[in-house]
Amino acid sequence: MSLEILILDDETIVGERLKASLEKDGHKLETFTSSVEALKSLKEKIFDIVVTDIRMDDVSGIEILEHVRKKSLRTKVIMITGYATLEVARESLTKGAFDFIAKPFKIKEIRKAIEKAAEALQTEDNR
Repeated sequence: MSLEILILDDETIVGERLKASLEKDGHKLETFTSSVEALKSLKEKIFDIVVTDIRMDDVSGIEILEHVRKKSLRTKVIMITGYATLEVARESLTKGAFDFIAKPFKIKEIRKAIEKAAEALQTEDNR
């Protein structure tokens, strides 16, 4: 199953590593380091999965999550953060995040979360 995935993280290396890895799995990726640029893309199209850092300069990951959920309840949002507190995790999940991953993470953790999201999407699409 080829997925449309948007990756947003203000650290360039995170997006580059994920893009290289996930494109090998056959997914289409768009990576952003600017939340403002990512929002523009999110307004133009609906992605299957959005992976976003929580703490960023202009627009927070929580705001990205809220925008995505308003536009498409089908899209799965995976939150990543270097400041993992229970409070932040709870807020993300309460607002509809599909998963929450703390930094530093291994690529396989993100892959696993994306596989889980893909399975959820397939189940929903087959209803």
